[in-house]
Amino acid sequence: MRRTHLRRPAAASLLLAAALAVTGCSSSGKEEAKASASASASERSAAERVEDQVEQDGGAGGDGTTASPSPSASASAAPGPVRPDSELKPATGSFSKEEKEYLKGRVPKSIEPAAVLDIGKEACQRIERTAKRDKDATVAAVIAGEIRNAEDAVNHLCPEQKPVLDAAKGGYPDGSHTGPAPGRYRTLTAGPGCTWSVTDAKGREAASGPGPGGGEQHEVTIPSGAKEFTSNGCYAWARAGG
Repeated sequence: MRRTHLRRPAAASLLLAAALAVTGCSSSGKEEAKASASASASERSAAERVEDQVEQDGGAGGDGTTASPSPSASASAAPGPVRPDSELKPATGSFSKEEKEYLKGRVPKSIEPAAVLDIGKEACQRIERTAKRDKDATVAAVIAGEIRNAEDAVNHLCPEQKPVLDAAKGGYPDGSHTGPAPGRYRTLTAGPGCTWSVTDAKGREAASGPGPGGGEQHEVTIPSGAKEFTSNGCYAWARAGG
């Protein structure tokens, strides 16, 4: 299935950045979220910086483009030379069976396994604390790839968060998707500029939106045999009822 990544709406971007940054329910939470949303790269967590290094070590794509993340696909293993299983050891102590399974095939030789493990643990923490406040925002973030490594992190490190993965399964981020699965879908954190269209097998428009009345929550029904589903400014679509 081909997907072309489109920029998510500014409103949704700020909402998700704030939601994912919340660390508690205190009255200062909103201010902390604002600060995090506007933080510079130098203020990011150590895990985020290591994650960028992992990607750099793997090399960029030949055409310089970045593919839109799959809503439910496993996080890809680190490209390029990786540490063999026998070298997946922390400086002190030992990794659990689940931690070793998470690390397999994703630790570049230039990175310490514990640093890569922190990426997965941070993904779990972000999912857990955001889901407590807004499950829809968390599901949208997983679908859109906002929380990278989400599926592998949950499956190996925080299986109690699997309901979030279940709700995200089969969803679509903004972009163009060929051969979309039929069914009803709903937006989760769409901005006011959300638009979409569905074309049938002959390339004719079968549905488009928003409909009369606008609003910020939308639904679309993709018929069987649809050729393409295109969404812009909607951020993420989940299966209705998911």
